[in-house]
Amino acid sequence: MKKIWVVLSSLLVLACAVSAFAGDGSFKRVKNQGALTIGLDDAFPPMGYRNDKGQLVGFDIDAAEEVGKRLGIKINWQPTAWDGVIHALNSKKFDCIWNGMTITDERKKEVAFTKPYKMDGQVAVVRFADKKIKKLADLKGAKVGVQKGSSAVEAVKKLPAAPAEVREYEDNPKALLDLESDRLDTVIIDDATGRDFIAKRPGKFRILPGNITKEPFGVAFRKEDVELREAVQKTLDKMVKDGTMAKISKKWFGEDITNPKKWK
Repeated sequence: MKKIWVVLSSLLVLACAVSAFAGDGSFKRVKNQGALTIGLDDAFPPMGYRNDKGQLVGFDIDAAEEVGKRLGIKINWQPTAWDGVIHALNSKKFDCIWNGMTITDERKKEVAFTKPYKMDGQVAVVRFADKKIKKLADLKGAKVGVQKGSSAVEAVKKLPAAPAEVREYEDNPKALLDLESDRLDTVIIDDATGRDFIAKRPGKFRILPGNITKEPFGVAFRKEDVELREAVQKTLDKMVKDGTMAKISKKWFGEDITNPKKWK
């Protein structure tokens, strides 16, 4: 009986080893389907949104389409309600979430992320011609604008030096208008949103070096789809190395924000 148990145990170990070697088959499944289906909120400029013609455009759209091209698979976009996007992923309504999704410890309990491909967070926007303010510490005693109810309100408290005044606005465009008119010294704003404004108004604004808060963006997959996540990750790594991600970044943000060395 003992010998039989030893044999059975050995066979079980061998079966597990073979299974592990075979992989989870997630990338093969997508290849066989001929398409990678991606879930997103299609109203998040400049990451992914509809232009005036109703076409889906944005930084994430360009990056994912290039990944699909290199992997030889089509990209299918599946707009979905953001508050249920993780549940939809794990219910297999799509293969991954690629839409400026912040990597958090809470989300990592439910999904598996790629490495960060962009560092988001709150940043300080100043007038392009303002030479006096060069770094975050220079905002001591400044007049600061924020969007009411946004995370920028809390981010102001994390500045290295206290501002003289904080003004709350209904929306960021109104705050930036006051900044442009010299009624503010800076506007604290989400990095992606701020860079979108700057790209559309060249020569008007610039972002001070460094993020006030850091919120890394990653592509989310089901935890069991290891091979699929690794295939996308390897492709993204190559795109960073050969300059493709930098090119896409400059198109949407006016500069390369995909280099991790610049996130410190």
